[in-house]
Amino acid sequence: MSKIGVKWKTFRERNKKSNGYLLRKTIFNIGYKIIRAVLLFGLCFLIIQPLLNKISLSFMEQQDLYDSTIVSIPRHFSTDNYKLSADLMDYWKALGTTTYISLIVSILQVAAATLVGYGFARYKFPLKNLWFVMVIIVIIVPPQTIMTSLYLNFTYFDPLGLFSLITGKPLNMINTIVPYLLMCIGCMGLKSGLYIYLIRQFFRNVPKDIEEAAYVDGCGKFKTFWRIMLPDAKPIITSCFLFAFVWQWTDKFYTQMFLRKFTLLSTKLNGLSGALDAFVKAAGIAEKAEQAYSAAMVATGTLMTIIPLLVIYVFAQKGFVESLSQSGIKM
Repeated sequence: MSKIGVKWKTFRERNKKSNGYLLRKTIFNIGYKIIRAVLLFGLCFLIIQPLLNKISLSFMEQQDLYDSTIVSIPRHFSTDNYKLSADLMDYWKALGTTTYISLIVSILQVAAATLVGYGFARYKFPLKNLWFVMVIIVIIVPPQTIMTSLYLNFTYFDPLGLFSLITGKPLNMINTIVPYLLMCIGCMGLKSGLYIYLIRQFFRNVPKDIEEAAYVDGCGKFKTFWRIMLPDAKPIITSCFLFAFVWQWTDKFYTQMFLRKFTLLSTKLNGLSGALDAFVKAAGIAEKAEQAYSAAMVATGTLMTIIPLLVIYVFAQKGFVESLSQSGIKM
């Protein structure tokens, strides 16, 4: 008798002894798995479908965009959209500049948030709860509410009147990266409040016995933080760094306020339709690019912008998932 036959005979005997309970349980488990698989597939498809549509549009020639018989698979496969988008966006220069700024900003944000989050988790100081409420407010209140104040403050930057005293006028720091770096160091950068909160929650879950053992061995507060606590916090720091890098990569608010003269992917993507219209007009093809073709070029530019992020997540997904599972939201 084959193995399948033996298993089926064993199953029937066990089911008979359980008065049919084993069969009902098996049918329920199989049905549950099928329903779960269908729901997960549907949910994943809803999430991935916009990306698949953009991939399809990016490889279509202009004539395919107006062919009603073409839904997802291009009839005339072409990479011309990528070449034109790269030229219009000055892609490689924008990619280098965006990577450089995103790295600096992310490192400063995570470094400042780590120090502040560790302080909130481990030390007592005056008005501690009030300051943490301020951190929550930074998370909740959108940065657009302080846009005017930020712009005026850095346009006429003059702490304690020092610049007016020396040069006779305030310092204009707009269109430089310095204001943004100062905000990151001061934990007022993009989503800095969220990073402080996550890191605080992580350090709160670390047993205090570890620190006490380090103090007994002769470590000071800084050495304990640097040699003992920080290495254990690598997962959550990695997670916060990825968040900071991705949000800075696609940020429009702060880049349009402080970094207008920089060639960045987010600003170039935002102006891709206008650049395409100018290209079409200069080539004498038409006064303005057709709407479907413009949408295809924007889809291509979007893919070119997010491809580096997808590559980063592919290599960092293990540490990213591990960090989220270990962080724990515990008040």
